[in-house]
Amino acid sequence: MNTIHVDVVSAEESIYSGEATFVALPGEVGELGIKPRHTPLITRIRPGTVRIETADGGEEFIFVAGGMLEVQPNCVTVLSDTAVRGKDLDEEKANAAKIAAEEALKNAKSDIDLAKAQSELAVLAAQFAALRRFRDKK
Repeated sequence: MNTIHVDVVSAEESIYSGEATFVALPGEVGELGIKPRHTPLITRIRPGTVRIETADGGEEFIFVAGGMLEVQPNCVTVLSDTAVRGKDLDEEKANAAKIAAEEALKNAKSDIDLAKAQSELAVLAAQFAALRRFRDKK
């Protein structure tokens, strides 16, 4: 069976490292699907879920808050400031962050404050979508 090595790395730690048969993730202009021997590629990724079909037939779900993707024929590297395994996503923490971001949006005093709050809400929306996807696969 053909496999591709996948590394998902956050600013704090390596989240996943292993062999996979397929990787799907949110590219800058749409969903990307990567199989072994994929054409080399470097692109930005949007907040969302990285789905990894592992070599043993399992699946891993990892939430990323955006970042960069590098694809080589035998290796996929996902770099993100924030990456969290699906099983480690905390709905209570995400709800608290959503309330704080909505409050910041209401109290925005400049275009920069407004853009920052909107960006945070977009990341949180992607995180809630990742939570739903992970729960549906359990």
